[in-house]
Amino acid sequence: QVQLVESGGGLVQPGGSLRLSCAASATISRFSVMGWYRQAPGKQRELVAVVFSGGRTNYSDSVKGRFTISRDNAKNTVYLQMNSLKPEDTAVYYCNRNGATWGKGTLVTVSS
Repeated sequence: QVQLVESGGGLVQPGGSLRLSCAASATISRFSVMGWYRQAPGKQRELVAVVFSGGRTNYSDSVKGRFTISRDNAKNTVYLQMNSLKPEDTAVYYCNRNGATWGKGTLVTVSS
């Protein structure tokens, strides 16, 4: 079974940037739908961004224009470039494959 491992989280000031990575333990089919979700303290997990097999992307309204999801099928890795970060972006960010496989998450804290 493919395992997903997120990395790249940390503490950043408002307005800063981070790039998250999600590395798969085995080859991910180029047809897989890969997504990033997040869960803030006391809130439900929500979809942040998703990238489909043809490269089409979709974003939540709260991150549109600030975050960019991308995939490198040769490296079995999915990225989330996060710019203009806000305190409300603070959450644990999870990688997901086909709505079924989850990573353990990486914490992003946006604070001055």
